[in-house]
Amino acid sequence: MTSTYLVIHMTDSQGTALPESEDRQKLDAWAERGKDTGMLGPGAPVAGPEQAKSVAIRDGALLITDGPFPEFKEWFAGYDLIEADSIDAAAAYMAEHPTAVAGRMYILPVVTLPWEK
Repeated sequence: MTSTYLVIHMTDSQGTALPESEDRQKLDAWAERGKDTGMLGPGAPVAGPEQAKSVAIRDGALLITDGPFPEFKEWFAGYDLIEADSIDAAAAYMAEHPTAVAGRMYILPVVTLPWEK
């Protein structure tokens, strides 16, 4: 039985930037494998911190701030939803993505909220 996983792509200063040609080659091969196996679902890259907003309510007050956010050591660069038999299978598949070299990825099982059962 497969499960759905949210993969969050993060860039960080310890990653290695790939030349564009290598990045595209790895990304194309990864996406093709995902289509062939049925693992790859929706996903997208996202804009950089200069286009971001942060929204919070603190003590009843709405706080909306612009990016970039200097407290971030990593930047959320995109996401994917994938289907895999296990989180280990999801991790093995994501190891082929260029972000595995340029940054890191967090793989999280998608769960049902208790009131949705």
